[in-house]
Order: sequence, then structure tokens, then C-alpha cells
Amino acid sequence: MPSRIDSNGVEGAAAYPGSMHAVLHRCYGEPEVLTVGEVERPVAGDDEVLVRVIAAGVSIGDHHVVTGRPYLLRLTDFGGMPRPRHLVPGAALSGRVEAVGARVTGFRVGDEVFGQARHGAFAQYLAIPANLIAHKPSDLSFEESAAVPWGTTALQGLRDAGGLEAGERVLVYGASGAVGTWAVQIAKALGAHVTAVCSTRSVDLLRSLGADDVVDRTNRDFLEGAARYDLFLDLVGNRSLSHCKRVLNAGGRYVPCSAGAGDWVGPIARIICGRVVFSVGGRRMNLFIQKLNAADLVTMLQLIELRGIRPVVEKAWPLAEVGAALRHVGSQHSRGLNVVRIAS
Repeated sequence: MPSRIDSNGVEGAAAYPGSMHAVLHRCYGEPEVLTVGEVERPVAGDDEVLVRVIAAGVSIGDHHVVTGRPYLLRLTDFGGMPRPRHLVPGAALSGRVEAVGARVTGFRVGDEVFGQARHGAFAQYLAIPANLIAHKPSDLSFEESAAVPWGTTALQGLRDAGGLEAGERVLVYGASGAVGTWAVQIAKALGAHVTAVCSTRSVDLLRSLGADDVVDRTNRDFLEGAARYDLFLDLVGNRSLSHCKRVLNAGGRYVPCSAGAGDWVGPIARIICGRVVFSVGGRRMNLFIQKLNAADLVTMLQLIELRGIRPVVEKAWPLAEVGAALRHVGSQHSRGLNVVRIAS
């Protein structure tokens, strides 16, 4: 289907009634496989809200979905065999309500909202369950608000899987990334002493976000030395599990939150090994899978309004450059969060 996109990559009326511009994911591969074209505009179901998407977050998770790696992902609802199950990728978003379903009571046409879908956010319109969105933070832009849903990953990793309590010592490995920048701020807001691990160029950023200690991993191995932690949030997953266990206090918790190494099974091999490594010694490996829900979006809103935490947006990309945005995020060198502008 031919694309009809203006100079900004998407803005303007679609080429035929009832259509919309969207990023199309017809096959797995590097981000170049994506195209921008036209598809049918969705209609909100009884429990859904139709949102005109203004900005969408670009994450390493989106990169995994587009490339289909780890290959195990293709066996889940996020993937599909032998080709993608969902034509339009994208999860985190912000925008305005265009229509509400018959059973929806919490939103009205014109409301500014943000949230996280399972797929479909890289498009002008998205029909999303009402229980996956919340009202947009009033003092954040749409681009900033599209970055907020990824904070729920950090929130659930620290609060739910990690059981974080005020006064505990937290190590955040991969602290300068999309989830890490949230994790540092949320852990501080929950009363923890936070040590952030990052590269040299992000040291000042992490200090500005409130980290009590910042370890420059290019100059010092954060697993060496006498420091011990009650909670280790691992957003990278490339260090020895026995070494990760060694830096925990008695009763400490290790929470892995990464796809792991390798193209085949992703984190599964590390999880199996972790069960063995942490089976003795009084330390635990606690797993979690992010649960999409509006309640944690509201919690993020409260932390933003009452505790002053903020998204770190590295760059807002035009929709026509979504492939470049995904390549950048997939390089593992991005700082904070990246977003794509869907509309003005």
C-alpha cells in the first residue's frame, strides 16, 4: 500500500476516509524493515478509549519486537511465527481522547491521557482498554508524558519484586537508560540510599537525578570493593550471577530486568542458572513480569506531582525516523528515554 506522508513524516489528514498513518511491521529484521503507510483507523470497543496519539515511547522492548530477537519472543503474544502477529508496533503513548466506549466512565472526549498498550502505539490513532491509561500529568509535555509509562517497570521492579523499604541500600546497574533513570528517582522517592552504575558521560546526569553514589563503570568495577546492598536492580544482565550475589547483604534481593544475552532464549538461561546460584546463601533472586495497569500510572503521576521525579527524554524523533530511533535505542548507548512524535 503506498505511503502518503507529509514533510514531517505523518501530520495531516490521512489519504482516504477512515484511514490513518502508522508504522508497519510486516516482517522481522533490523529497524529498516519498518515502513510508514496507511491502515484502517480503529474503533473503540465498549471498554476502550480511542486516542489520537501525539507521542509514543521508543524502548529496547520495541527493538526486540521489531527484530524478533530473542527468538523466544516470537512464541509470545508480542511476537508471532513466522511473521509478526501485530502489524503496528509501539507501546507507551500520550495523546487526546477522540471517542469513548459505551462502558467507559472515567474519560471524556478531549481528555489528555497517557498509558501503555501491548502494541499499536506507533500510529495516529489507537483503541486502548480504558484500564491501561490515566490522565496526563498537567505539567509535562506530550513527549515527556509518553516516556512516563516505562517508569512503571522501575516501580514494579523496586516495590513489588524487590520489596524495597525506606533506608535500604539499592544498586541500579544500567542507571542511565530508559528504566534506570526512573529507577534512581523512584528508589530515592521511596527513601532508599541509591548507588547508580553508568558510563563516564552519564555521571553528572545520575547525580542530578539524586543518586547518593555514582560508579563510573569505565573506571571501576562496581562488583569489587566492600560495598554491599539490600537490593540489586539489574537492567543489563551481563555480569556473573555469583558476583551479583556476592555484593548483596544477608537477605538481599537480586532483581533481573533485562532481555539477557543471546538471540535464542533471552533471559531464560540466566533465570535457570540464577535459581541454582541463589538457592543457598541467604540471598534471593526475585523475578517479575511487568503488569500493565492504570493504578501504577496513577502512582507515577503522584510521584511526579508530589516528589518531583521527571522523565529524562534524550530526543524526540519524527515518525519518519522511527527506524533510526529504534537503531539508536538498540545500540544500548541511549541515555534516558526516546520518543517519536506522531502528531503536533
